[in-house]
Amino acid sequence: MAAVNGKYIEVDPGIEVFVEDIGSGEPIVFIPGWTFTTEVFVEQVSHFSKTNRVIVIDPRSHGRSTITVHGNDYTTHGTDLIKVIEALELKEVTLVGWSFGCLTMWEYIRQRGFDRIKSLVFVDLSPKPLSNDHEHDWVEGPLDDIATAYTIYLQSPEKQREFIAAYAKDVMVQRELEAQEVNWLVEQSLKTPYYIAANLFSSGMFSDYREEAKLASETVPTLTIIAEHWSEQARAFTEKLTPQTSVEVLGGHLMFWEHSEKFNQILDQFITNQK
Repeated sequence: MAAVNGKYIEVDPGIEVFVEDIGSGEPIVFIPGWTFTTEVFVEQVSHFSKTNRVIVIDPRSHGRSTITVHGNDYTTHGTDLIKVIEALELKEVTLVGWSFGCLTMWEYIRQRGFDRIKSLVFVDLSPKPLSNDHEHDWVEGPLDDIATAYTIYLQSPEKQREFIAAYAKDVMVQRELEAQEVNWLVEQSLKTPYYIAANLFSSGMFSDYREEAKLASETVPTLTIIAEHWSEQARAFTEKLTPQTSVEVLGGHLMFWEHSEKFNQILDQFITNQK
């Protein structure tokens, strides 16, 4: 994505959020997941900017946004999203959040309801990422595994690199990644320092947005796109909690990057159905 389309929006004194703002028409706002950046949505920007105004965000302490020790939680990220949408004077917005980016969307709803929102797309995250009943609920993993990730793999840059490389190979995609692809994904994550990544990890894991997810599905058109590796459990959880939402299953956790054409078709159809 060309930097010429980039701009910075001050969300707190001395803290700026970087956004790409491309195209014209009804706005679509893309929010990346934990420690990732605008760059993961390059295929969505290329496709949807032909028909829509496309905004992609580097959240606070991600990518080209200000790295700060303040506000590295999803309550603040939700507030930042409100400020970005207001600064850009967006209305009738379709929000698309990937992974922990979904938490930012649910927090927006918690704080502002559905002001300026037309529809919502949640990409591969449960509104309650942790649960004691991990065999039935849709969760990120058993509590002991999550504790290990936090206490061992998010305590140094070296361990953060190991964690992201393993996650990219095992969960994000379904094919064998080339070395330069793994390196690129790791470099994306390392733009957020490990000590901030740890804060965001714990904030996300201990979130509970089930109420907001249910309200969203009852209020505006919503779509949930789930990765194949946990689709049976995730679909059952989603359809029970939010029966009004549409559900699609595609690829791995990074399906919009690996299977961009199919993902864009799914999103195109969802947006077309709202017209």
